[in-house]
Amino acid sequence: MSKIKYQTLTGMHDVLPQDQVYFKKIQKAVESVAGYYSFEKIETPILEFAEVFQKAVGDDTDIVGKEMYTFRTKGGDMVCLRPEGTAAVMRSYLEHGMHNLPQPIKLWYIGPFFRYERPQAGRFRQFHQFGFEIIGEGSPSIDGQIIQMSYDVLKELGFKNLTIEVNSIGDSECRPYAKKILTSYFKSRRSSLCSDCQRRLKENPLRILDCKEEKCQRVKASAPQIIDHLCEKCHLHFKEVLEFLDELELPYTLNPYLVRGLDYYTKTVFEIVETTEDGKSLGTLIGGGRYDNLSKMLGGRDTPGCGSAAGIERISSLMKTRGMKLGPKVEEPKIFLAQLGQLAKRKSMKLFEELRAAKIPVAESFSKDSLKAQLRTANKLNIRWVLIFGQKEALEDFITLRDMDTGIQKEIKLDKVVQEMKDKIKK
Repeated sequence: MSKIKYQTLTGMHDVLPQDQVYFKKIQKAVESVAGYYSFEKIETPILEFAEVFQKAVGDDTDIVGKEMYTFRTKGGDMVCLRPEGTAAVMRSYLEHGMHNLPQPIKLWYIGPFFRYERPQAGRFRQFHQFGFEIIGEGSPSIDGQIIQMSYDVLKELGFKNLTIEVNSIGDSECRPYAKKILTSYFKSRRSSLCSDCQRRLKENPLRILDCKEEKCQRVKASAPQIIDHLCEKCHLHFKEVLEFLDELELPYTLNPYLVRGLDYYTKTVFEIVETTEDGKSLGTLIGGGRYDNLSKMLGGRDTPGCGSAAGIERISSLMKTRGMKLGPKVEEPKIFLAQLGQLAKRKSMKLFEELRAAKIPVAESFSKDSLKAQLRTANKLNIRWVLIFGQKEALEDFITLRDMDTGIQKEIKLDKVVQEMKDKIKK
């Protein structure tokens, strides 16, 4: 077989019909949870000014430093394909004066995002995410609500053995001291760090805690814990978040080295991981946290916020691999509409719409002219009732109904077809 000339770009992928059912199931779960908590949907453009993410996410992050698709427009603007959702949502909040509305603003989104990273199983350069954002409220109850909603989506999709890993990374008051003691610790073990983390040591030692390299994991295991150096305000906030999780009876564990690795995070950060029966992590499904400084980073006023996001491809892949239930199947058609000739084809299309309006599932084969071929299709679909619309029927305003089980046929006036078929499929 000759090689196909055109294929998807490296790291890009088609979402085929067999995958769409999983995407649809995930979106339905997200919409259901978002609707119950009175969240409204927002869509931000795929293209944004690159500075939105450079300011918010951080110049020294992998996302900005290595993974953003940036380019200049014909007008000379430096733009990028959006790599994540939170900064774009906050930009929209500020641009449209949402701070003038009753607070907090509750938003959710779903759509494609782009990161130029090394393609590997389950990771793509164009991928899809959904996310929840609450902007304009600093109460720990908001952190609890975002965590609960994220957990609810996964439970609704059928995931079990979920654990919430949670930590606090402090704020601008207490984090500088935590950074100082972490820097001192990692400097004394610089030679044991990977080359990326040796660079991070100069720019932001917190990022070392996010490194997945095994050698860095070993160094991290004995590092000072930020949670031990929180200011009184951050300590109280985190204590109240944990009290909400206790009250909600959510399964959580403290992970003192969880940082989420983006500049806009403050205070609470969390990840929901799936675990084996013996508690071993199988990977993160949803992550998020509080971002009280993000508004100021983008030129706005002090505005607290909290949110979460998840990769749809990863969740979809796990659901598919495990054969997780997709819920009730779409009702199979019990009627087949066959037609012969152009006049009959036109009239049968009108009848098809009448049946659709009456919510009667009907299969058809408008592209085929041969009655034999159409009846063969009806047989393959295991459909009992076939409506046959020929030239004579079209001219005289009736239709022939054939029972495929018995071969018996009868004529029905066109204005009686919908009601008669309703009665047939009820039996």
